Amino acid sequence: MMIMSLFLIAVPIQLCNTCISIVVATRVISLGFSGVCGKGERREKVPAKFSTEQDEISLFYSDIMPLLVDNEQDVGEDAFVWLGSLVPLVADVVNGRFTFETLTAPTGNRLHFPAYDKFLKEIDRCIKHLQKHAKPKAAELADDEFILHVEGTASTQRVVRHIGGTSWPGRLTLTNYALYFEASGVITYEDALKIDLSKDMEQSVKPAATGPWGAPLFDKAIVYESPDLSEGIVLEFPEVTSSTRRDHWLALTKEIMLMHRFLAKYEIKCPIQAWEMHARTILSITRLHAAREMLRISPPTPTRFLIFSLFDELPKGDYVLEELAESLKKVNSGHPCSASSILRTMNMSESIISRLDVTEAGNESISPTVQDEDSFQLETAINQSREEEKDIAIAKATTKELKEEGISESTTIFLELLRPLRNSVPWFEEVLTWERPSTTLVVIAAALIVTYQEWVGKAIAAFLLWLVAKMFRARLQRLDTKCNEIVVCTASDQSTMESIVSAQHGMQTVHEMVQTANVSLMKLWSIFISKARKHADMAMMAMSAVAIFLAVVPMKLVIMAGILCCFAMTLASRLGMSKGENQSSRRLKEWWDSIPVIPVRVVDTK
Repeated sequence: MMIMSLFLIAVPIQLCNTCISIVVATRVISLGFSGVCGKGERREKVPAKFSTEQDEISLFYSDIMPLLVDNEQDVGEDAFVWLGSLVPLVADVVNGRFTFETLTAPTGNRLHFPAYDKFLKEIDRCIKHLQKHAKPKAAELADDEFILHVEGTASTQRVVRHIGGTSWPGRLTLTNYALYFEASGVITYEDALKIDLSKDMEQSVKPAATGPWGAPLFDKAIVYESPDLSEGIVLEFPEVTSSTRRDHWLALTKEIMLMHRFLAKYEIKCPIQAWEMHARTILSITRLHAAREMLRISPPTPTRFLIFSLFDELPKGDYVLEELAESLKKVNSGHPCSASSILRTMNMSESIISRLDVTEAGNESISPTVQDEDSFQLETAINQSREEEKDIAIAKATTKELKEEGISESTTIFLELLRPLRNSVPWFEEVLTWERPSTTLVVIAAALIVTYQEWVGKAIAAFLLWLVAKMFRARLQRLDTKCNEIVVCTASDQSTMESIVSAQHGMQTVHEMVQTANVSLMKLWSIFISKARKHADMAMMAMSAVAIFLAVVPMKLVIMAGILCCFAMTLASRLGMSKGENQSSRRLKEWWDSIPVIPVRVVDTK
């Protein structure tokens, strides 16, 4: 059955001059793989009978129901990706597995033939629909510039541009080079505003919130920012509930920007290679449109169908793009089933690549061994990225509940996690206050030797090795299996009123800390600008003396002196001989309190 299907597809692919031949060929391949699952297992095939009514696009096929049909004819993941490597219409070899996972998520990784057939028909319909759109007014499109998405017309939902406090509805058009916004006029549209997405500069597009009089109330807009613009261009996509339209436009716009950055980063200057990447991006966007039409009830995630947006988010995605660039440099755009050839076959527009260039590219002799090696390296990078994504998804799932906790619970958990460090604080206090004289002497001697011999790097290395030993010990004790969860008790002995009073005292403490910080900063500013002349003179003389001292005395001796002074002061305090120290602290506090501050006046700019 499969051999016969491959034989039937050979002639249509080689002679593909219309869109119908490729679609028919793709359907024949799907029937050839109807009995092959993703892992290569075979099942007994049951012939399916479809009536004329079932073949028509009815209400049943307008939502997610085609994926729920319990039909034995289905396409496996490997067959789906293999088909994409031959005919990059239904899938691209780079993100084909991600596309398959999204299409088959409700059906346990089984792509049934009704859904597969529906997907192909939607791709064909979307391409024909895009060809019918009018070009933006007063805009000259390049020969290889295609319209990929349009909204804001009479038959589609609104698009609004916000300029300050005013709003301008209009039509928004996306191509593989730019965004075009045409404000609605009295009778027709005004001249289009072009947002060039192909510039090699620091431009960005991100989600934004809009609302009446500029208030950020509705998170349904995107903002385009560029160094050429004094302020960003804000475009809103009004919806009643969700922000699906905004997310869709945001993903498409990012995809075009990332594609041009990819071409510039890897210096793909050959017109044939660059156009092949344009064609693959155009087809990926077309597949996304088709999937959204097929899955209207639950629209898929846009990035799973796009190439650059997907691997910009995935771990190790940059490795995949590097392998993609290497394979692109060996591309054969003259092949009748390359992405660029498919676009020409579908009567979209003539490519800017001359027939001579295409012929030369088609006649290039590339070793099959080199092609297999490049394909293997690309597939290896893709599989590695998928495995990394699964591991990260599992890790993020473990932190989901923790992020949903409130402020009080998060604070309690934080304090509980710091308990090992808090338990070690008393030990340091005992060493510092000479309650353990022998340990204190050992610490002083070690600190002085490390400082004098300049063994700071070796000390850090010893500390890291100590941590490794502790981790190895925990592994031997099998703490990973014993510690399955951390139990945090949030019970309190305080009543409700006591808890409220305690919270109020806590807020007052935070308020006092902020006020103290403000006063300290203003006093430092008064010293810096010599508002308090006497204090400024004293500070300047003290800093000059310290600077001369540090310039003359080696730093290691300064650090050693600081260590000795620190422990000497704690010893003097323990023995009751800190009278002079208390006087010095008192004089310093009096000097600090006598610094005047500059008055602060709070005004309302409105």
